Amino acid sequence: MKQNNITDDLPALLSILPAEYTRILDRENQNNDLLEIIMDLGRIPMARYIDREINLSEKEVTREVLNDLLSRIGEFDGDNRAGIERTLHRISAIRNKKGDVIGLTLRVGRAVFGTIDIIEDLVKSEKSILLLGKPGIGKTTMLREAARIRAENSRVVIVDTSNEIGGDGDVPHPAIGRARRMQVSNPSLQHEVMIEAVENHNPEVIVIDEIGRELETLAARTIAERGVQLIATAHGRTLENLLLNPTLSDLVGGIESVTLSDEEARRRGTQKTVLERRAPATFDILIEIQDRNQLVIHQDVAAAVDALVRGYPLEPEIRVRDENGEIHIQAPQPHIETAQNQAQGMRRQNGNGKTGSYSHTATPPSKPAATVEKEQALLPSMNIYPFGVARNRLIEAVHRLGLPVKVVRDLEDADVFITLKSYYRSRQKPILLAEERGIPIYVLRANSENQMEQALAEVFNLGGSTNKPLNYDRITQEVQTAISAVIAGKRWVDLAPASAKVRRLQHEMVREAELISHSYGEEPNRHVRIFRE
Repeated sequence: MKQNNITDDLPALLSILPAEYTRILDRENQNNDLLEIIMDLGRIPMARYIDREINLSEKEVTREVLNDLLSRIGEFDGDNRAGIERTLHRISAIRNKKGDVIGLTLRVGRAVFGTIDIIEDLVKSEKSILLLGKPGIGKTTMLREAARIRAENSRVVIVDTSNEIGGDGDVPHPAIGRARRMQVSNPSLQHEVMIEAVENHNPEVIVIDEIGRELETLAARTIAERGVQLIATAHGRTLENLLLNPTLSDLVGGIESVTLSDEEARRRGTQKTVLERRAPATFDILIEIQDRNQLVIHQDVAAAVDALVRGYPLEPEIRVRDENGEIHIQAPQPHIETAQNQAQGMRRQNGNGKTGSYSHTATPPSKPAATVEKEQALLPSMNIYPFGVARNRLIEAVHRLGLPVKVVRDLEDADVFITLKSYYRSRQKPILLAEERGIPIYVLRANSENQMEQALAEVFNLGGSTNKPLNYDRITQEVQTAISAVIAGKRWVDLAPASAKVRRLQHEMVREAELISHSYGEEPNRHVRIFRE
């Protein structure tokens, strides 16, 4: 698809510049490639294009020139950004210690059709998407176009912190289409506006530019758990950069350091301290914008993070738009692990009580039931020896998942050893024998069916494709009881810890009851609290 500018409202930006500057810009006749204009007190003003810079005057910028320009624009917000009403241009200020403006960056804002065609299928997939890329590469332009496209068929609310998406002024720019726009009075309050958007305006999609603070990452997680699609940008260029950012790493699940026992470290062939994903990823898809026509796409963020910390990163998908506007997709090659890597990958989350096992499982895309049944039919049979684990619950979990498992009573027949954290810590004889014989040991936090099913999924490397049916009747009854208690006068009610999928349902039911809910705690004990107001 050929890119087609809706408008860049460039005359509005040029009209506030000194006449000398506009004459030089007109002489260059490359306004379509103009990125920004730089004006610093006591320095020569410059215009930056995509591939070069030019001087706009032989005279240095004076305070009179700056003050004249400031009188022609709107007020600066708490982020030192201002705009021109009904346009997408952004004007950023540099101040001295006294608060006086001594420099300006005037960035050209453009609304462009066609920037989103390269990922339009992902935007319409209803999965949450995070965009990364260096400044000025087109993240906000793509975000604006995504909002317009989704607003054609869905309820879209834009949290516009710096008015870059919808433009300056009370009336949003037509480039956002039918999407609604919420402005933020102070950038430090962006997280509150994000939550307010969900609770007050019933969106199906929320669009956010520049998630950069810890409270915003927490708000994004809460929104995602309520079943709302998130489309956002964040500071960073690659998935690896994001993981190393302590403030933003939670957007992709985060990582934590786990200490292994000597025996487990020897069995894995690793150091005693390893890294693992801390929690489910807030975003399903991560897109690295390398340039305006080339993207690197991680279709399954959770799986990509898991593989990255294990030392064998998954190959991403590459999408390129050529000179003719044709889009070429280079799909990743099927990932092939060695037997040693596969065994280490399974045990890395399950080796002993210190790993926080089963609270960090990956969440790959769901598969059709027929596909899952076909894959499970090809699985090798496995003998499991439970020690301290409720045998009847384990058998029920095996039957529910349809796995080729035999629960054995003799350790000599076992392929896998499953026990509880308390038993593993006490180092009882069967555990020592299993370690001596090299039998993989999986440690459960609790004697629950949920823990057992996650362990079985790891044993067979199902990666979350178990398609466990939810007990909707039990979930509905629990939430309705809590709602009734809050309506009757209780200040709040905490629901039992539940998976992210269950929490989304709980939030939706609370919202329908016109009450308020938030998620608290860390996985696997994260739970929903219901409030009156």
